[in-house]
Amino acid sequence: MNAPSPLDTMGTILGFDFGLRRIGVAVGQTITRTATPLQTLLCTDGYPNWSIVSRLIAEWCPVALVVGLPLTANGMDSAILTATRGFIRHLEAQYRLPVHTVDEHLSSWEAEAHVALSGKPRSSHRSPPKGNIDKIAAQVILQTWLAHRATVSPFLE
Repeated sequence: MNAPSPLDTMGTILGFDFGLRRIGVAVGQTITRTATPLQTLLCTDGYPNWSIVSRLIAEWCPVALVVGLPLTANGMDSAILTATRGFIRHLEAQYRLPVHTVDEHLSSWEAEAHVALSGKPRSSHRSPPKGNIDKIAAQVILQTWLAHRATVSPFLE
């Protein structure tokens, strides 16, 4: 008998919106197919504090990780795409968890729209804090992946 695919395993998933200055993190559940913004990690020269990532993984015990891929419309690699792939390789090697990717095209735009429509008062001359956008973008990325998995995996239906 075959072991269940990690895609079919019920449990917690952590999602990441990788950036060179900040990484948004979200947490989701395969059973409810929902994601929630968790926090934003600061980076130094494109590198996160890996001890904080380790703490999050130990705390949430995810069955898999999801990272948004900043794909370009013309299919060309960009500096951020190369750095994101390095982040993914480190996650795979360090934590030995399945790492899935999803096109993050427009996730930050959608996160900014979500903040703007949330109705939370803010002064007219200030933008929403960047950290809020990053963790909401991670939520959008993870929610997209969870919704897609529901359409292709009968176990998640």
